[in-house]
Amino acid sequence: MANTLGTVSMGIRAPIIRQGDDVIKVVVDSVLAAKKENNLTFNDRDIVCLTEAVLARSQGNYATLEQIATDVKQKFDKNETVGLIFPILSRNRFSLILKGIAMGVKKLIVQLSYPGDEVGNRLVDIEQLDEMGINPATCHFTSNEFNKLFPDAKHVFTGIDYIDYYKNLGNNIEVILSNDLKHILNYTKSVITADIHTRERTKRMLLKAGAKKVFSVADVLKKPIGDSGYHPEYGLLGSNLSTESTVKLFPRDASEFCEKLQTEFKKATGKNLECMVYGDGAFKDPIGGIWELADPVVSPGFTKGLIGQPNELKLKFIADNDIAGLAGDEAIVEMKKIIKAKKQLSQTDNQSLGTTPRRLVDLIGSLCDLTSGSGDKGTPIVLVQNYFKNFAE
Repeated sequence: MANTLGTVSMGIRAPIIRQGDDVIKVVVDSVLAAKKENNLTFNDRDIVCLTEAVLARSQGNYATLEQIATDVKQKFDKNETVGLIFPILSRNRFSLILKGIAMGVKKLIVQLSYPGDEVGNRLVDIEQLDEMGINPATCHFTSNEFNKLFPDAKHVFTGIDYIDYYKNLGNNIEVILSNDLKHILNYTKSVITADIHTRERTKRMLLKAGAKKVFSVADVLKKPIGDSGYHPEYGLLGSNLSTESTVKLFPRDASEFCEKLQTEFKKATGKNLECMVYGDGAFKDPIGGIWELADPVVSPGFTKGLIGQPNELKLKFIADNDIAGLAGDEAIVEMKKIIKAKKQLSQTDNQSLGTTPRRLVDLIGSLCDLTSGSGDKGTPIVLVQNYFKNFAE
């Protein structure tokens, strides 16, 4: 029988995982239960993926507002005014981080970018700026000035006025708006950078421009404060709101976890399954313009078989060129010959033209994020099959 299925992505339900649970056993048991219930067959290089939130919860990787504030206090003098530059606009992702940082300083100047943040959450539409002759590269505003120009500056989906919302997270918070990272130095020479994917450049440019102290949100809780959670590489980046006074941090040791999980699946199935931990996918919403990737990486950990990029031919290019004169079974046979004969391709080769030059873990992680969602589907595990099979197999 011909194999008519290509890549298949399946969300798998699991119990509610708590701190201290044996999450490897939970994942293996859940996948095996799905196999039995749905008559699935495992193959080498099937991929089992687990959302980062579940792993972090099992690790107890949490921190309180007070622990965030304590770490910030250790980085600055108690009477310093501190700048916080380029945070994303998110109640889930940043509100408690902002609140904790504000608790740790005397005064906090929050510099927002506009018309939107790093991951695409908009305060205003770029068309409004054009109509008013505002150049976002050179124009700076206080929050009052911005609100007078744009009294209805609210998030396109949630309706939240983030300028007002962020100001009210502490009685020592002042909000300004500018896309020039050096603008914050007019207020203070002590800065925390809150941008995610450009943080190293921002730190370097601020120091070059005359800043005296520069830390990233990734530098906060790199080590535990008391019994707090921590992340040695990302600090508070990748964290989410857990309770009204607690954040859940990005999981630690995710690659080590994946290697152990792979070993257990080998024992249970006899197959060499790949494993990964995934967070936010890397894709852009066409309406809201939100890029989605608020985590520092799509996947904080994965097995070695997921290292690299796809080595794929562009079938529609071959169909329109190499086998343009063929049809039916003859075209299929010739297409399979070309695929089987392929070598490692460069992205500049015509036959690979237009295939997405992205890492496997970013592509697969994005697929998993879309499959599991972040709502109430209850599928923190995703099984991906046939991902590495092509038309000729």
